Amino acid sequence: MDRYLRNKKVELFFKSDIQLEEVFLDKLAQKKEQETGSSENKFEVPLSKKIFKGFYLILAVLILFLFGKTFYLQVIEGDNFLILAEQNRIKTLVIRPERGVIYDQSLNQLVWNKASFDLILDRRNFPLTEKEQMKVVKEISQIIGEESGALKNRIAQDQDLIRILIKRDIDRQTLVLLKAKIRELPGFQVEENTKRYYLDGPIFSHLIGHMGRITREDLIGLKNYSYAIDDRIGRKGLEGFYEEILRGQPGKKQIKRDVFGIKKSETKILAPEQGRSLVLHLDSRLQRKITEELETILKERGVQKASAVALDPNTGGVLALVSIPKFDNNLFAGDISRAEWETIKNDPLAPLLNRPISGTYPVGSIVKPLLAAAFLEQGLISPEKEIFAPKYIEIRHRYRPEITFQYRDWKFHGWTDIRKAIADSVNVFFYKLGGGYRELEGLGVKRIKEYLERFGWGQETRIDLVGETAGLIPCPEWKKRTIKEPWHLGNTYHLSIGQGYIQITPLQVAASFAPIANRGKLLRPKVVQKIIKNPNNLEEIIIKDPEIIREDFISLENLEVVRQGMRQTVVDGTATILNRLPVKAAAKTGTAETPRTGFYHNWITVFAPYDDPQIVLTVLIENLKGFQAPTNIVAKNVLKDFFQDNQ
Repeated sequence: MDRYLRNKKVELFFKSDIQLEEVFLDKLAQKKEQETGSSENKFEVPLSKKIFKGFYLILAVLILFLFGKTFYLQVIEGDNFLILAEQNRIKTLVIRPERGVIYDQSLNQLVWNKASFDLILDRRNFPLTEKEQMKVVKEISQIIGEESGALKNRIAQDQDLIRILIKRDIDRQTLVLLKAKIRELPGFQVEENTKRYYLDGPIFSHLIGHMGRITREDLIGLKNYSYAIDDRIGRKGLEGFYEEILRGQPGKKQIKRDVFGIKKSETKILAPEQGRSLVLHLDSRLQRKITEELETILKERGVQKASAVALDPNTGGVLALVSIPKFDNNLFAGDISRAEWETIKNDPLAPLLNRPISGTYPVGSIVKPLLAAAFLEQGLISPEKEIFAPKYIEIRHRYRPEITFQYRDWKFHGWTDIRKAIADSVNVFFYKLGGGYRELEGLGVKRIKEYLERFGWGQETRIDLVGETAGLIPCPEWKKRTIKEPWHLGNTYHLSIGQGYIQITPLQVAASFAPIANRGKLLRPKVVQKIIKNPNNLEEIIIKDPEIIREDFISLENLEVVRQGMRQTVVDGTATILNRLPVKAAAKTGTAETPRTGFYHNWITVFAPYDDPQIVLTVLIENLKGFQAPTNIVAKNVLKDFFQDNQ
């Protein structure tokens, strides 16, 4: 090691040349320090200038970065962050409009809105940590009576939703507990809502329909209509068909909260527009009477399914629409329990099925007045011409003449004109003119289908209700496509008396007899008569005028012959019980085979008064054992009450 003495100092070439003993001061040096007040007892090695330069450079970069970030946040993005901060403090919420209500033709209210309360989770205020979330969820679970794990899973499943409906229509006791603790439960809030109350729910349920919880699919389809996940939407009947009109237009309000989340003020920025209300053609007294008569007769005959439709033949207005078995639509006003839903859904009697518009059935002899009009229009028979009607006719097999097929009537009728054929329901008459027989030309399946479609069969009537079914008028193409078999003459014979593959709704039957009653106009059936803002504001009325689907498709002369045949049905035919009514009536009865041997559907269609019809009534009772005609009794009792009440 190189050491040199210069000016009484030891100079080192390398810092490692220091000797251990040089670090410690001797006593003389220590004494000198005490006298001079200076200290040289520390060994110092100067830092490199490069280290200082590096330190200052890093410090300068950090300062510049912090300054730039501050400038960006406060100057460039300042307005945006101000808006976000305001949004955290000020929230815009939807104000639900008051849903429109429903009245019968006499302005008797059938539907009300009742106050209810829902528990909502707003994720924007929900704790961020798992621990805090579980703490809040456990407290909520204890209050609403739901297992905390299940509730947590529900919340986790709806990660893409900002607002989650936790519980609808909270009971009073739970509401009190929630309101007392809601400030301690971040993210959860109680919101006021409404639910429907239906007067005599089961009596009107198929007509009025019900509400249901909105689904994710609904929200996608209705994204432009301001629906929320905790909204309810019309599902069936009028509630579904007139959803947009009944619902109204939502409003908006702003709620300001302080830093602790406590509401300080509330400002309405857009007033909600109340939903409009509906005034129906419905005669609620008639609806109740039909229901009462049907339930009585069903109990007597030991059967459980029936339906009825009453129309005003001058407007197409639906005076009554009854489907049995019934259900209570008030069950759907809140959240229906799983047990209740499973019971209704799995009921073999299908109480949710709206039989008058969605049930399809073979119609039996109900078809005969319509085909009689077609026979006359096509010139296949004149009003006075008679055809011989034995108890049956025989047809030989096309390729094996030794084989014959019999098409039977319910009795021997002899010489029969078209009025008698309708009144006594003469099958052989309609076999011969429907499919042809020997020298008689038949209408044929193509023209049968064409005329039945003119009367509105096999197609939707476009009634203002949800769930209508078109039904079916079979033809050779349909049979080949569906059953993979050719069409036979026997199929045409069966179709000519309303049997076989034909499937028609009770509503189509009632609507098709309106042109016979009103002399030529096929009308679209309508439940709603008026749309109003409220029953006291007549300036806000929208009247639903009668809508003519088709007219003059049967001549007045031929319609009059058909009317006479239906009147004869009451005077001395298959519905003489209706002679006891206080007014003249015209009718047609029908008995249709079912897949169960020995069981039949029983029909009747009536219009009255005969000279100035005010009502068309169609009644169907399903699956009666043997040949019975209880619909005649129901029609008589209903119409007697109807005309006595309207005199």
